[in-house]
Amino acid sequence: MLSADHRLTRPTSFRHAVKAGRRAGGRNLVTHLAVAEGQADEPARVGFVVSRAVGNAVVRNRVKRRLRHAARARISLLPGGTLLVVRAQPPAAAASYEELAAELDRCLGRSLEVSSDISTDISTVGSGRVER
Repeated sequence: MLSADHRLTRPTSFRHAVKAGRRAGGRNLVTHLAVAEGQADEPARVGFVVSRAVGNAVVRNRVKRRLRHAARARISLLPGGTLLVVRAQPPAAAASYEELAAELDRCLGRSLEVSSDISTDISTVGSGRVER
């Protein structure tokens, strides 16, 4: 679970991230990332939007849990003061954790325009795979 200081809860913050943030999308989700200038001392915050189009309450909650878990592993890679809104698309209902995490990595990589060595770090964080 995300700690309280990393949660995006105010509707105005959601609106700001969606309007001012960089949008990146895929089949299962869309991200809006607003990087705040000069707020490096504040923590990055993440919010989730999972509409009824994704499925019933059980499915929506499962998708939110998977996205929260994936975001928690990646929050330390975001600059301070960043607002991230993750919106699930209807196909996310059938996606596994690994698929959602990989798509979140791709979207974050495109939004941050990171160098190749940092994008490698993003793609290996919290992949959910167990090494044998």
